[in-house]
Amino acid sequence: MGPLFPRAGPCQTGTVVPAPASPLERVLLVILALAGLALMGWLVVATDPDPRGFGTHEQLGMQPCSWPLLYGEPCPTCGVTTAASLVVHLRPVEAVRVQPFGAVLTIALVAFVLAALLHAVRGRSLVARVALWPWGWIFLGGVVLLFASWALLRARFETVPG
Repeated sequence: MGPLFPRAGPCQTGTVVPAPASPLERVLLVILALAGLALMGWLVVATDPDPRGFGTHEQLGMQPCSWPLLYGEPCPTCGVTTAASLVVHLRPVEAVRVQPFGAVLTIALVAFVLAALLHAVRGRSLVARVALWPWGWIFLGGVVLLFASWALLRARFETVPG
């Protein structure tokens, strides 16, 4: 019996060939894809993007964010749920305007769900492919985007009366 998640290997031309997926990985990829699709479907049904650009999370039963009341400015993730709701409602440009970090994160999740489904159908290992990604640069880019988005939100934020 081979490894649970086989790694990709070089082919004769020097490029990386995706490793085949184990039966367990294929099942897990399908489950992951279905869970992601269910989450997106639930967001479509359960939320309407808040026109203020934030507060959509309150439709999911969460409390309003106390950060603006305490600090007089939006929190770093202010508008992420609204941006996610806009993306799954097929309004990605508006999502980027509301919260660039949340929009990119949601679009990446949608792409990952589709990739999981595609890899499961084709029998290729997504784990082996993802293991080759430059995770340090991806993390750094995410942190830079988070802080840039927060700076943008702070510049547009109106003081909450208190």
